[in-house]
Amino acid sequence: MSVSFLLRMLLLAVVLFGLWGVLFRRNLLFKVLAMDIMNTGVVSLYVLSARRGGVAPVAGTGGDAFADPLPQAVIVTAIVIGFSILALLIVYVMDLSRHFHTLDADRIEERWRRD
Repeated sequence: MSVSFLLRMLLLAVVLFGLWGVLFRRNLLFKVLAMDIMNTGVVSLYVLSARRGGVAPVAGTGGDAFADPLPQAVIVTAIVIGFSILALLIVYVMDLSRHFHTLDADRIEERWRRD
């Protein structure tokens, strides 16, 4: 078994752990944290798959095996978008907790139906 395969399986387990947290946790903050863990796992899987054994394309270095800069740009964009979504979710959860005085998703849904 190669190291790359073991890393892929470990990162897949991280993504599945995050998905489990989103689906089965009742606390909204834990759900947001699980989404961030899942996002980190997906970005890390993409980083691992984009690595091709080349070096960074720096001026003045010779050789033909350069790493592609396009996946690096996509990864940076994904990190920024993930951070902004995380910030918006935390603000929304804070607003929900102020309004309903709980972080339990089932209680919020029950009170939402009553109002």
